[in-house]
Amino acid sequence: MSPIIGLSTAQDFELVTRNVLSTEYTRGVEKGGGVPVIVPLLDSLDVARSLVEALDGLLVTGGPDLDPVTFGEDPHFKLGKISPERDFVELAMTKMALERGLPVLGICRGIQVLNVAAGGTLIQDIPSHTKSPIKHYQEAPRWYPTHGIKLRDGRFAGFMGTKELRVNSFHHQAVRDLAPGFVVTAEAPDGIIEAIESKEHPFAVGLQFHPECMWSRDPVFERPFRALVEAAETWRSQAAKRR
Repeated sequence: MSPIIGLSTAQDFELVTRNVLSTEYTRGVEKGGGVPVIVPLLDSLDVARSLVEALDGLLVTGGPDLDPVTFGEDPHFKLGKISPERDFVELAMTKMALERGLPVLGICRGIQVLNVAAGGTLIQDIPSHTKSPIKHYQEAPRWYPTHGIKLRDGRFAGFMGTKELRVNSFHHQAVRDLAPGFVVTAEAPDGIIEAIESKEHPFAVGLQFHPECMWSRDPVFERPFRALVEAAETWRSQAAKRR
């Protein structure tokens, strides 16, 4: 059986509260060889733990701003929409996954959740924080790469097979203080962190761009999903030996 990858979901409040997720994520996991399972918003930590224990990997998806209270700050005046229920379940499950050694991939908001869950902080608004920022919230098709990033040696550069990429961009928050044990593995021209990964965890990688919007046009962006699935296969094999 292929590895089971849990994908976090967003909230939609139109008419009734719903769990929503773009099919680009689930198809990306499927394309990478995994079985995508949608993780709903949860109220119970016990249920969240049971779900993490049933997964082989976790993908934390993109979405709205992370509430700065989660990293000990008051809100910047440009803070956007937040989702406390989503913050709760994603931070809890990410912490559980890291403690368990489960492979984790964070995309856009997901890199921010990964960093905060592991003890880091965020820039609340890039234009207010950065002296000469490039445009990080593009007004272009979601699949279109609008700025370059430079990759450093590490797992991310290894599975992408390059030291330079052009990526898409839809965010105004970003990683500031790195979580303990994490390193920066890609940056934008203005110094904004575009990728991080753990030096201590088998596979904990965060990407600030959206490969799920790009892989159908450029197969190179299938690689993050394939890397997550391969790490999940390894984790499951090793877990079976430990039993």
